[in-house]
Amino acid sequence: MPIRTTVVGSYPIPDWLRGDSSRTTLRDAILVVLKTQELAGIDVVADGELNRFDPSHPETNGMIDYFVSRMSGIQTRFSLSDIEAFRADAGLAYRTDPAGIVTGEIGEGVLNLPRDYEFTRALTQAPLKFTCTGPHMLAKVLTDRHYRNRERTAMAIAGVLRRQMERIDADVVQLDEANISGHPEDAEWAAEAINHVLEGIGGTRAVHICFGNYGGQSVQSGFWRSLMPFLNRLKADHLVLEFARRGYAEIEDFKELDPRIGLGLGVVDIKDNGVESAELIAERIELAAAALGAERIHYIHPDCGFWMLQRNVADRKMRALKAGRDLFEGRQ
Repeated sequence: MPIRTTVVGSYPIPDWLRGDSSRTTLRDAILVVLKTQELAGIDVVADGELNRFDPSHPETNGMIDYFVSRMSGIQTRFSLSDIEAFRADAGLAYRTDPAGIVTGEIGEGVLNLPRDYEFTRALTQAPLKFTCTGPHMLAKVLTDRHYRNRERTAMAIAGVLRRQMERIDADVVQLDEANISGHPEDAEWAAEAINHVLEGIGGTRAVHICFGNYGGQSVQSGFWRSLMPFLNRLKADHLVLEFARRGYAEIEDFKELDPRIGLGLGVVDIKDNGVESAELIAERIELAAAALGAERIHYIHPDCGFWMLQRNVADRKMRALKAGRDLFEGRQ
């Protein structure tokens, strides 16, 4: 089957959305993002994660706060002792404060992801991807004063997300996990929670894993080979992985990936303003195809979301993505 082009999810916030976050303006912004992707030749488009945009926090793309602030059982105002407890936890040095404090049973609260999907679905006829932060990532940014057990916290979050995903019929539903890459020791309980959500997805199931893109910087360190047992446990149809920034020396490790799981190959560096040539992208695909077989590569995409870049850079990188795929496959 031909390799398909897609995006990981986020897109730079249009400047005019910052000053007017009304529903009408949001609709116009998402229309622009969708049409820009369609014109660039992206096969599976996304809403740019603009549904999560908070004008009070324009420096973030809502990957965490949009979810935890809407779930019940999670308090987003906290004391100095709460902050100290969070900072004493290992593995989250890039955050100074927790995203929230778990004070009771976690429920859906006012979180309404099906509404976000339906809002976007009405704006395009192209195949559509819906993205959602995964339960491992969300559990890791909370201070838990209720379950007293991170595994139970993750499963409670997974239960909420699964019930919402069951109502979403997107062509692709992608769970985003940007913390597990640096914490393979969490693999067993992380996979259980992630799989619980994946089992509720009716369309194509994807899991995005990267090494972080906070302020345009990587925040996790580690190696893909350390995650291979975890990756092979996932009930995903394909993975959406970072390679362009890291290089492709680790591609051989993916010979150990279960053949039932397709590979999404990161071929565009989102931490660099330089726009890749079609030839470079084709070379990166060829390298992976030579090592693994072209049939294992289901998608090519950027390493992560575009939200830290300028729009003109993101747009040109998307056009290069499509041109590189076409060059590799010999399309005119």
